[in-house]
Amino acid sequence: MKAIMIMFDTLNRRMLPPYGCDWTQLPNFSRLASRTAVFDRCYVGSMPCMPARRELHTGRYNFLHRSWGPLEPFDDSLPELLRRQGVYTHLATDHQHYWEDGGATYHTRYDSFELIRGQEGDPWRGIAGEIELPQQVMRGGEGDRMYRQDWINRQAIREEADFPQARTFEAGLSFIETNRARDDWFLQLETFDPHEPFHAPERYRQLYPHIYDGQPFDWPTYTRTSQTRGEIEHLRCEYAALLSMCDAYLGRVLDLMDRHGLWEDTMLIVNTDHGFLLGEHDWWAKCVQPFYQEVAHIPLFIWDPRSGARGVRRDSLVQTIDLAPTLLEYFGAEVPPDMTGYALRETIAADAPVREAALFGIHGGHVNCTDGTYVYMLAPVRADRGPLSNYTLMPTHMRSRFAVEELRGAELSRPFAFTKGVPLLRVPVSAPSRDVQDCETMLFDVSRDPEQLQPLRDPAVEARLREAIIGLMRQHDAPAEQYERLGLTCQSRR
Repeated sequence: MKAIMIMFDTLNRRMLPPYGCDWTQLPNFSRLASRTAVFDRCYVGSMPCMPARRELHTGRYNFLHRSWGPLEPFDDSLPELLRRQGVYTHLATDHQHYWEDGGATYHTRYDSFELIRGQEGDPWRGIAGEIELPQQVMRGGEGDRMYRQDWINRQAIREEADFPQARTFEAGLSFIETNRARDDWFLQLETFDPHEPFHAPERYRQLYPHIYDGQPFDWPTYTRTSQTRGEIEHLRCEYAALLSMCDAYLGRVLDLMDRHGLWEDTMLIVNTDHGFLLGEHDWWAKCVQPFYQEVAHIPLFIWDPRSGARGVRRDSLVQTIDLAPTLLEYFGAEVPPDMTGYALRETIAADAPVREAALFGIHGGHVNCTDGTYVYMLAPVRADRGPLSNYTLMPTHMRSRFAVEELRGAELSRPFAFTKGVPLLRVPVSAPSRDVQDCETMLFDVSRDPEQLQPLRDPAVEARLREAIIGLMRQHDAPAEQYERLGLTCQSRR
């Protein structure tokens, strides 16, 4: 048996034809939907990139205990567990967060890995001193280190084959070709695209003709929109162009599976970590609370050759934490008790439900809960969104270690239920994340109001979802301070 996971970063559900979009040109996503079970109620768990990937490895939520960071020493890791089962694992990716301080323990869990350089602000090519940067809308200037590095990287991308996504898929396709006649392997083919900046070859940009004569604009910052309608529409077209590039390379994998008959014995998962706001709710990007449907409600496609379910829709509520148990069960490996996600074999085959409610959020922000019909966004009760701590043995942020000043307040905490008897550092968070808005608690009926334009007041539904939050927080052994900061009366089991 074999399995391929194609993971795109920042893949917008609402921009895909299988989910109702009628203007993007993505024939291979439509083709994919005809060959898989398409999940209509899939939600994120922990935001954003590396927290989502920790969930992909461990099958449990990250955001209740810590922010962005590496895998912990006590974590169950999907590729390591597969290796113990005799399954060879390989990662091909251009997602540069894997080789930063806050992600450096993930890729080394695989038997082998290929890291493709050059995405976003990846410190790949070097030019010392001053350089001339083109002025972009919202970007530009020597003070923007990421933009400066990205512009340097782009100078090495002269044709489509040079793009990191193209090189990543070539690496993945090569692995499939080399191992197609072998058994017991898992490939994670993961591209940073269509994450910003939305830089795509011209042939994909030509698919979306529009009138625009302003400054270059393919990289929004994480803030409120202040651009003209023309600039917003232009950026959406830039995103769509990059999405069409993703579609083309997805098609190459589907072609290879067709050519070699891999559908007979190969599971295929196509997934993402989160969506993206392209001006909806007057915001750009993904990290700023609250997490509206455009960010939290994500696409998922799965082909399981055992059931052969294809061209079908699945309404059951699922999450990223379900993918590790699903792959472990597929390969006949035991699912560890610390994994709280569910194997989706019967959900793929017959839409068997696995949960009544799901949590999602970012460390220090709202704790959100959905039952698939309602989304309840429970806000912290204090202005500073505390009390809050990071519980970790790997004290690193995205691109840095914890500062000495942060660590001076650290103390040893008792083990959590999932840390296998290992105590952790408790590092108080003194300042709330800049990525979290000051928003009130909100309730939406997303079945009737999918754009979340009409907040509700329904005490009965809110009480039911608050109880669901408490139950799920207890299941995940959330710290006592999480209950305090959310104004919940129930105490943790610790």
